[in-house]
Amino acid sequence: MDQLLAKRYLLQKPFTIEDYPFGEGVAVFKVKTKMFATLSLGKMGKGKAKNSQGDGVYWMNLKCDPTHAIELRDIFPSVIPGYHMNKVHWNTVILDGSIPQGEIERMIDHSFELVVAKMTKKDQQSIQIML
Repeated sequence: MDQLLAKRYLLQKPFTIEDYPFGEGVAVFKVKTKMFATLSLGKMGKGKAKNSQGDGVYWMNLKCDPTHAIELRDIFPSVIPGYHMNKVHWNTVILDGSIPQGEIERMIDHSFELVVAKMTKKDQQSIQIML
């Protein structure tokens, strides 16, 4: 999955907006007002890693259950503790093509669901109607 597919999938989530509170290099995806993902080039725009086409590799931060976060890091070398995030609750997924698209979509869904679960019942219900 590349950054364009990731962005498209993130924006398909109900009530999701793309924002740039940290500057134009870091896209932040929020459901209602709560962040559930970030997407940026390399190390928040500072990375020099390239994919097989010579393009910069994008990194996506996703919220994750702490136990599951460790499991994903053990399974996929391209999943690391959240860069510039709470490393217990966030993973960084390096979009270098090594992780199947379905697995990345599942990680995005998990992040979205964790954030929605902490919202008010009213907000949760409005989001669930759209799923």
